[in-house]
Amino acid sequence: MIAHAIRQWRFWLAAIMLSGLFLVLLGRVAMLQLIDVDGTVTFLQGQGDARTLRTETVLANRGMITDRHGQPLAVSTPVKNIWVNPRELDFASPALKQLAKRTGYSERELRDRLALYRDKQFAYLRRHLSPADADRVLALNIRGVYAEEEYRRFYPAGETASHLIGFTGNEGKGLEGVELGFDNWLQGINGSNQVIKDLYGRTIKTVSEIQQASPGKDLALSIDLRIQHVAYRALKEAVVKHRAEAGSAVVLDVATGEVLAMVNQPSFNPNNRAVMDPGSVRNRAVTDVFEPGSTVKPLTVLAALESGRFTPDTVIDTSPGYIRLNGKTLLDPVNYQKLDVT
Repeated sequence: MIAHAIRQWRFWLAAIMLSGLFLVLLGRVAMLQLIDVDGTVTFLQGQGDARTLRTETVLANRGMITDRHGQPLAVSTPVKNIWVNPRELDFASPALKQLAKRTGYSERELRDRLALYRDKQFAYLRRHLSPADADRVLALNIRGVYAEEEYRRFYPAGETASHLIGFTGNEGKGLEGVELGFDNWLQGINGSNQVIKDLYGRTIKTVSEIQQASPGKDLALSIDLRIQHVAYRALKEAVVKHRAEAGSAVVLDVATGEVLAMVNQPSFNPNNRAVMDPGSVRNRAVTDVFEPGSTVKPLTVLAALESGRFTPDTVIDTSPGYIRLNGKTLLDPVNYQKLDVT
């Protein structure tokens, strides 16, 4: 009888202890799942978010540059950069052969490049790929290979307006010309989103918008692209004809003083800077110092007319075809004798 009572007591004690442990565990799970740890999220929710939630930059589009008629001179097109985290890569994976092919490397070149960054967590493979080409790379589903969106500047007028418009660097900052001079105006302000990403770094879902991206402002120039093309072609032909080392031409609106065209030779193509000669980047029409020569004659005549002492019909004797100034003789090629101001 006593032995039976002891066995019952042990049974109930064990049952109560097991039930108590179960209740403690249940309470702990409830606390982790339901009770806030910092007033915003629960522990388990925070742990899950830490593994899936990311803050992603939303790039702002750079403002467009146009001529006076709205013709585009500089626009931004979406591209993607392919980058890798070498610490996550499986260097023995046969998929690296396909990765090399789709990023424009030989397999050996790719492995040599990755070896240089083996101890790093970031390295670019290719920049400014079209979205379609970048998606072909991501479709390989290789762990450690990621893509980031970016904008690449494109210049529809090419070398015709390259000195005037200038160009931007890889980070989207203006480096030359109008792109540099109005960089603050053209540059937008990036935004950010909270997103859920998968194992391969691909965005699965946008959870919320943290900050809205603010695009850059457009810029309309006084340039007339039609006149710019004509001036560029005429200058290039003149430089070739006279075997000149360089040349510049500027077309102004005489009524307003607006610049309608500004061209230089030699020029460069801002869309293909891999073959760009640094010496051809200088905007000679703006930076170079040279003697004005005959271009100052209209200003001299204008000053004479405004003085009231001369009219368009005033006759001036240019004989004997030369003039001595400060001990030097300045010759005309021909003795034009008497000429009116017109």
